[in-house]
Amino acid sequence: MSARSTLLAGSTRPASDRKGRGATANPDGRYEAARYEIVDDGWHLDEGPRPIRTEVRAERAKSIISRNSSPDISFDRSINPYRGCEHGCVYCFARPNHAYVGLSPGLDFETKLFTKPDAARLLEQELSAPGYSPATIALGTATDPYQPIERTHRLTRAVLEILAKFRHPVGIVTKSNLVTRDIDILAGMAADRIVKVAMSVATLDPALARKMDPRAPHPERRLDAIAKLSAAGIPVMVIVAPIIPSLNDHEIEEILGRARQAGASEANTVLLRLPHELDDLVGDWLGEHYPGRREHVLSLVRQARGGKLYDAAYGQRMTGAGHYAELLRHRVRLAKQRLGYVRERIILETGSFAVPPRPGDQLSLFGEAP
Repeated sequence: MSARSTLLAGSTRPASDRKGRGATANPDGRYEAARYEIVDDGWHLDEGPRPIRTEVRAERAKSIISRNSSPDISFDRSINPYRGCEHGCVYCFARPNHAYVGLSPGLDFETKLFTKPDAARLLEQELSAPGYSPATIALGTATDPYQPIERTHRLTRAVLEILAKFRHPVGIVTKSNLVTRDIDILAGMAADRIVKVAMSVATLDPALARKMDPRAPHPERRLDAIAKLSAAGIPVMVIVAPIIPSLNDHEIEEILGRARQAGASEANTVLLRLPHELDDLVGDWLGEHYPGRREHVLSLVRQARGGKLYDAAYGQRMTGAGHYAELLRHRVRLAKQRLGYVRERIILETGSFAVPPRPGDQLSLFGEAP
């Protein structure tokens, strides 16, 4: 057991307190100078379940577009209107980011959330900057842009309104059927070939889904969302992610088949990733929910990660390497071919991007209409 595993055991909250949550523990962030453990000193009075409530705070960001230079992903810029995610997916690779703000990647990640209320204003400002060159913005790469608090805060919709106004391409990643609320915006953008949606479906088993991502919509609702988006002319990719060895890997072909039937035209898969604190968080989760499979699951992960639980090497971190990973790639390739998925990903247009005129802007000498 690693040092983090020991600390994880000391940070575990009773299951009655964690109803509807994904993580089983709330370990201290890796950058904290002090670490704390929950210890039973005999003074605790059993007062029944004490559910952990969601807290939402505003974060005043200075910019909204994040840049990356990773060679194995298809975008170089992204927007995340929220920090943390109430969906509670225990495997979320963004959990370790909560350590940067002094919070735990465990239960804090799904209960202590941050909004970026200036997202739309900052985006309009950044897109209007002289010399800005358009390229597809990925919306929701770290936390889901359509998580439950979007229903009231509507930051994702505000961002989409700006992108539509600038005719700027965007790729949306979500696992929520709430995305269909914005079909009125997305359909127009799709007509201009400047939007596509990626819907994440890790399992079709409701019982497993409730454990893996407890506050995300039911798998059938996600498939229904694919159908509605596709019917509106919006291109949809299904992402089978994460593939957890011995837990949901047997569902790959069925998920791809159901999604294709619903209208998805592209498909992708991602093998379970366990950077930083995730190895212990997922290990602890497996120990609680699937104790008989825990060691087998982690053994297969190590087989695909060069003997480690995680390998951050570009080109392999999404898919893994070795016999198990190669078998997965072969299965996915054959299923996509049989089901008629497109071979090449859809490339969004950038040529229609234009900064809209603002009130008071001087017209050109030739008198073109604004």
